[in-house]
Amino acid sequence: MNLIDLRSDTVTKPTPEMRIAMAQAEVGDDVYGDDPTVNKLQELAAQMAGKESALFVPSGTMGNLAAILAHCGRGDEAMLGDKAHTFLFEAGGISALGGIHSHQLPNQPDGSLLLADLEAGLRPDDDHFPPTRLILLENTHNRCGGTYQTPAYNKQVRDFSDQHGIKIHLDGARIFNAAVAQNLPLTALTEHVDSVTFCLSKGLSAPVGSLLCGTKDFIYKAHRARKMLGGGMRQAGILAAAGIVALTTMVERLSEDHARARKLADGLHEMRDLELESPATNMVFVTLRDSVKKSAIEIAEELKARGLLVGKVSERRVRMVTHYGINDGDVKDALAAWHAVLS
Repeated sequence: MNLIDLRSDTVTKPTPEMRIAMAQAEVGDDVYGDDPTVNKLQELAAQMAGKESALFVPSGTMGNLAAILAHCGRGDEAMLGDKAHTFLFEAGGISALGGIHSHQLPNQPDGSLLLADLEAGLRPDDDHFPPTRLILLENTHNRCGGTYQTPAYNKQVRDFSDQHGIKIHLDGARIFNAAVAQNLPLTALTEHVDSVTFCLSKGLSAPVGSLLCGTKDFIYKAHRARKMLGGGMRQAGILAAAGIVALTTMVERLSEDHARARKLADGLHEMRDLELESPATNMVFVTLRDSVKKSAIEIAEELKARGLLVGKVSERRVRMVTHYGINDGDVKDALAAWHAVLS
């Protein structure tokens, strides 16, 4: 059976061009800074993000952790959303490994943090409290449905952070989706933050890796954090070569994923047993209405038996993510599987 895998865009396979680039990559020892392909990827990433420097890391989780360790010291506090990936899905690394206190604020339905909540969450200069050093934003926002933030919102948070002397880190795992959805250059979404991570191995389809971008001084600190976390790699140009192909060939086609997500959502909207909103990017979240007596896990198992893999978010909610490996026929077959399971 040919499985249609909508669990995540992390299941993407490298393109033929990436495989050729990996096989032919010029390599060196990246710990010594000698890998020319890694260096080229980092220069390209920094240029695209409008930052001074960049660092290639094995994963977005490591990139976020290295960034937070570079911005904060032990006993400092970072404000972030209660649905943020760093809070929910990164194993508590900022606290366990960095001694950094997280202050969770409520994410709004669009993934944003209210300025009023940021103001209320700001710690006074008092020995009883950890000092607030950092604000973490996420764009696109995973658990808020793949929603995106606008440059205008980022500017508002920037003005607030400047007023209080706080840095901003952006978890931009899927920031290219946010840029494409708004028909904006990447720099429009990164100019108001101090640092940003973005993934190569999701919608951009590279096999491994993320980039962390910021000032030269910041990346120097993050480089030390990467080494401490075990992220120093040797002939990593084999991986970086695929990343260069990803950044130069795979960004614009993300609009195809967004269009297929809308097509999938439109078809699901017609099923009265399901509740969902129109996707902002490439994620479709589906909530089972009370008329469905089975759990999301049970529904997912029945869909799997019909050749469709979906992600289980909660007892009554599933997520589907369109990506490079999904075509129009797959969307049609996915809708047929849903019809069969709900009939």
